[in-house]
Amino acid sequence: MTRSEAEAHRLRMQQRQQVQQQRLQERTLEKGLLLVHTGDGKGKTTAALGMVLRTLGHGGRVAVVQFIKGAWEPGEALALRRFDDLLVWRALGGGFTWETQDLERDRQLVAEAWDESLRHLRDPAVQLVLLDELNVALRLGYIAVDDVLTGLGERPPGTHAVVTGRGAPAALIERADLVTEMTLVRHPFREQGVKAQKGIEF
Repeated sequence: MTRSEAEAHRLRMQQRQQVQQQRLQERTLEKGLLLVHTGDGKGKTTAALGMVLRTLGHGGRVAVVQFIKGAWEPGEALALRRFDDLLVWRALGGGFTWETQDLERDRQLVAEAWDESLRHLRDPAVQLVLLDELNVALRLGYIAVDDVLTGLGERPPGTHAVVTGRGAPAALIERADLVTEMTLVRHPFREQGVKAQKGIEF
């Protein structure tokens, strides 16, 4: 790199730094956010658990309520047990719906999970509530989107909520502050016949 190229780069970065500093100074609002992770790609829950870990690292209280899931204990739950004083983890599903094959039981478990969720969403001592696979329950019609939106609206001003699962309904996306769509490009289960493995899928 020549001296003139290095100087041109320095000036561009200096200008970019000024723009970024101006943006940061203009953004002073803080509020509880509604975040949605959806899409057919892998990593929706994993990304949400990153926020769980972040909140716990800052000493914040967290509630994780898992819809649909519950037939096994994932590695994340095992790892986060050391935060029992700050973390509530409730897996209230029966597993994949094609495994349970009991529509009424699945609906009842979703209703129980939603009651548990409301308790945490309304609690001002909880900084983050993760509603894992709630989108799947919504897509299957096990819970009404209007009920979910009403419940999410009952959060105290500083409480964040993260909703995961493929097929997020349009009304939830419209209400959310941040929406991330995970896109499936390749998957070893489909393309190579690789089974779900510890540390990767659970």
